[in-house]
Amino acid sequence: MPLIIGAKSATATGYAVDNSCRFNSPDTPYLNYTPSAGDRDKFTFSCWVKRGLLAANQCLFGVLSGGNYSEMYFATGGTIMWDEYPGSMVGRLETNRLFRDCSAWYHLVFVYDSANATAGDRMRLYVNGVEETSFSTETQPDQYQDSYFNSNVVHYVAKVSTEYFDGYMAEVCFIEGSALTPTSFGEFDEDSPTIWKPIDVSELTFGTNGFYLNFEDSADLGVDVSGNSNDLTEVNLDATDQATDTPTNNFCTMNPIVGLQGNPSYTLFSQGNTIVEECAAGTTNEWRAYYGTMGVSSGKWYWEVECTSAWGATICQRHGICDVNQLVQQEDESSTDLSRAWGWRNPGGYRNNNTDTDDSSYGSYTTGDILQFALDLDNNKLYFGKDGTWEDSGDPTSGATGTGAVSITTGYTYTPLDERLYGSDNFSANFGNPSFTVSSGNADGNGYGNFEYAPPSGYYALCTKNLGAYGG
Repeated sequence: MPLIIGAKSATATGYAVDNSCRFNSPDTPYLNYTPSAGDRDKFTFSCWVKRGLLAANQCLFGVLSGGNYSEMYFATGGTIMWDEYPGSMVGRLETNRLFRDCSAWYHLVFVYDSANATAGDRMRLYVNGVEETSFSTETQPDQYQDSYFNSNVVHYVAKVSTEYFDGYMAEVCFIEGSALTPTSFGEFDEDSPTIWKPIDVSELTFGTNGFYLNFEDSADLGVDVSGNSNDLTEVNLDATDQATDTPTNNFCTMNPIVGLQGNPSYTLFSQGNTIVEECAAGTTNEWRAYYGTMGVSSGKWYWEVECTSAWGATICQRHGICDVNQLVQQEDESSTDLSRAWGWRNPGGYRNNNTDTDDSSYGSYTTGDILQFALDLDNNKLYFGKDGTWEDSGDPTSGATGTGAVSITTGYTYTPLDERLYGSDNFSANFGNPSFTVSSGNADGNGYGNFEYAPPSGYYALCTKNLGAYGG
């Protein structure tokens, strides 16, 4: 089975996907259009997706009208399902495999070809270039059975009824009149042949009702670039929903499935897992730890965290790093109680190994502050900053000297760490792919990332392009 393009996968590619669209399901975002009546016997739908929230059914592409529907979606349990119900259930696929990795990009291809003489080949599903053949439910349509797709009714991307997709989508293609294979949309990497990656699809024949969304126009995320001008209408989407987290450059996010955090009664992750929001009633006033989706053991790395709200006058949070082998997975526990986790505590100082170090050289932080983190794993130093100034007169470019840095234990793999005591002490993490408007806009030395403050020289955003170049 080929690898998904995950948190540690990075390949050179001749084709770069520059943008995706971030769908935050609480905002009920989607795109839609109404095609003319077309070929209901043969079509292909392809998309690259990176999941956000995992709860509830989440539609990728669907059509619903008058009790008739066709829908491709992630089911509540994490399977992929495809229903064809033009008046009755004429076709259904549900995978045995679960797809719950929120750190990785999946490529999905759905192929409908009811004219096919082979009954088992009329509805086909491919994941990362390989056909899915193990299904808990497999009902194939009769020969020449019409789908409800390509009917003259509203078609939806990222929703049907109240089933909204949550996460990122890129390179969304609908092909009318052709049953294509995954090689029309992707290929195995020449140097890493277990990794599936995108290719240029602009020369495909999309058919009359087909469309291609590349999300490169932030002012018009639904523009069809297939040449058909079948533009989709954006609903509850705007320019801030254009993202640079893509199948060819995967960015770190917060991880919603580590420990107890996969339970939505504890924490709400939103905006593509970049924002951690208030706990549900009855679960506040307990320390909880949250982690990034990427771990690094070498190189120099930069990210930011904005404190977005506080329970009271003082934000009770800690932000820093944790060894991935020491992630706390219990309720009301703190990673900074452990030996290989360091967090800037508020106010003043840092915490490590269940010990608070008070330091007047460290300021406090409050709502609206942008916290900065520079992790130097070549010299085993961690620097804390706020609003453009490094704490304790820190200098992240001081190398082995470590001016103003906290010294960390060598030889381990670290991931970003965020902790909070109160449920309404919320924060937003920016690993270079922010879900909010950055007022200044600063990239790293390779041109990756979008930060409020300039990363120190030699420090890079946590994304697969940089991981491939500088290790980790």
